[in-house]
Amino acid sequence: MKIFAYKRSRKKPLIIKKQQFIKSPINYKNIILLRKYINIEGKIISRRITKITNKQQHSISKAIKQARIMNLLPFVRLLK
Repeated sequence: MKIFAYKRSRKKPLIIKKQQFIKSPINYKNIILLRKYINIEGKIISRRITKITNKQQHSISKAIKQARIMNLLPFVRLLK
């Protein structure tokens, strides 16, 4: 029996994306900033689309959840 050796695929070079930096403070009271990171249905937009850092995404999602509990942002937007 022949044993076939598999070719190893080359690793693709990492593509460094430009990350967006948020200048205004991330707070649950800053609704203007938080609405930029919510889609039409009221869901939090993923990090791949917004191109922000992991730390910023985590703090934004926390702030959005706090604003929803404080009734500053809706949980779900109704489409007509």
